[in-house]
Amino acid sequence: MIKGLYEAHLPVSDMEASIEFYKKLGLALAHKGEHVSFMWIKKGKSWIGLWESEEVNLPYHPSIRHIAFQVDLENISSAKEWLHLKNIDVSEAFGFEPARQPLVLDNDPQAHAAIYFNDPDGNSLELIAPLRLDVNESFEKMELTEWLRLKK
Repeated sequence: MIKGLYEAHLPVSDMEASIEFYKKLGLALAHKGEHVSFMWIKKGKSWIGLWESEEVNLPYHPSIRHIAFQVDLENISSAKEWLHLKNIDVSEAFGFEPARQPLVLDNDPQAHAAIYFNDPDGNSLELIAPLRLDVNESFEKMELTEWLRLKK
């Protein structure tokens, strides 16, 4: 029945600035409305809704102001440079400074490589790539470079 996640929504304070930011990430404008616009992540498969609102000033919590975009493992290592070329700063996450990202998340029995950044309104965004699924092997969060060195 369920085949994936089609949409997620974020509050924004300036629709035009937000549309331009998400275009820099490679998303395409699907619909522009007066107070809500939609950006394709993958046309016909998934999009995000951007809601212009005063409610954007809610305190951050990942359950309401966070989206993770899946990327290939081959791309996660170059994600920091890709963001830098778009004038987007990597954010500290889980005690890992930008210089130590991408990091590996310890979601046992899964492991994912991730890098974090914010949109213009401080919504938390993440690029994430699966490293392994359904493998019971506990570990602590670490830098991706360390993970790859240990797995050789």
